[in-house]
Amino acid sequence: MVNSTEPIDADVVVVGGGIVGLAVAWAARQRHPNRRIVVLEQEHEPAHHQSGRNSGVLHSGLYYRPGSSKAELAVRGRAALVEFAVEHRIPHRIGGKVVVATRLDQRARLDELARRGAANGVQADRLGPNGIADHEPHAVGIAGLFVPETGVIDYRAVVRRLAELGPDDLRLGWKVIELVDERSGVSIHTDHGTVRAGQVVACAGLWADKLATGAVAPMPGPDRPGGPQPPNPPDTRPGRNWLRIVAFRGEYHRLGERAGDLVRELIYPVPDPDLPFLGVHLSRGIDGEVHAGPNAVLALARDGYTWGRVDPAEVAGLAINPALWRLAGRYWRVGIDEVIRSWSRRRFADSVSELVPEITADDLTPSPAGVRAQALRRDGSLVDDFVLARTGRITHVLNAPSPAATASLAIGERVAEELR
Repeated sequence: MVNSTEPIDADVVVVGGGIVGLAVAWAARQRHPNRRIVVLEQEHEPAHHQSGRNSGVLHSGLYYRPGSSKAELAVRGRAALVEFAVEHRIPHRIGGKVVVATRLDQRARLDELARRGAANGVQADRLGPNGIADHEPHAVGIAGLFVPETGVIDYRAVVRRLAELGPDDLRLGWKVIELVDERSGVSIHTDHGTVRAGQVVACAGLWADKLATGAVAPMPGPDRPGGPQPPNPPDTRPGRNWLRIVAFRGEYHRLGERAGDLVRELIYPVPDPDLPFLGVHLSRGIDGEVHAGPNAVLALARDGYTWGRVDPAEVAGLAINPALWRLAGRYWRVGIDEVIRSWSRRRFADSVSELVPEITADDLTPSPAGVRAQALRRDGSLVDDFVLARTGRITHVLNAPSPAATASLAIGERVAEELR
């Protein structure tokens, strides 16, 4: 791996040095060992955004609609990532998680999760109150599921290893401004000049829509004719494609030593099926610390990790975005609750205590936040699947929120299979 400033040309250029971009570079290296592969990353370190600012959970594939890309790639990706972690001695722990139903109206949702798990090939053992206590003695619920394949992993360590194994050249601090597909290749215009490539894979995360002009055709999966298509995929008619990235900040709190001892591994609520968020949960990380979160509040900048980070241009764009207004009209009560929970540690603690009643506001200390890149459709609906699209020699990863880190090696393999 080289980090120099000399002019470069490459067979494949990957835009984005997060876990998905570097997984694409690594998968391309496995399939095409003699090609020159370059990764361009606008920050001065890899995994600066979503890949390095999450709870470190290694998801099983329980939640996702059977037949969706999320379901397929999360299951495949988890197995591949565990194998990768064992081979490269990356810290990880498979301790399982408990999903807890705390109200009668959540039983039907819990049943649906069990059905999805079975359809996706994910083990999910039904629990009663005593069964919940066997796994998490301080968690309280009327019913639950135990998912033994869920765990935690050091995603930053995964990224560092992929960066060593995948690209010939990792250029940090190179911001890509525009991608131009031309007859003889792709011109990548950056703040350091123009790079020429035979093919480009854009894994730009929070900035994915900025580079995706003209990307209209969802990529097929490799396993069946036409492959699994995301629900309501981009409209392929000229000028009709419309996906926009909206940034949601996920805020976390760290539990003090007393409260941390109340959590063995991972405790999750039953999620709202209408939203692609899993709710505030408790997770013991690979370092042993226990965190609670995340909530989901609209960020006022693509990298809006705090309320004080405001991008006026982004705010102006949000204000005139009719799709966002449609989303707000649909979920305004949820949005208000999330904002209140952001400002009130007591309200945040109320959400946590639904799972473990002994945890109080005094047990919570604010911890660094993450930002989720979430694609939004023109009708105001949130895209609840991965979206991969291609135009000419450019492949775009348009929507890759959680569980993209878990699925990263499988996403990389799928993209690498399509490289010419």
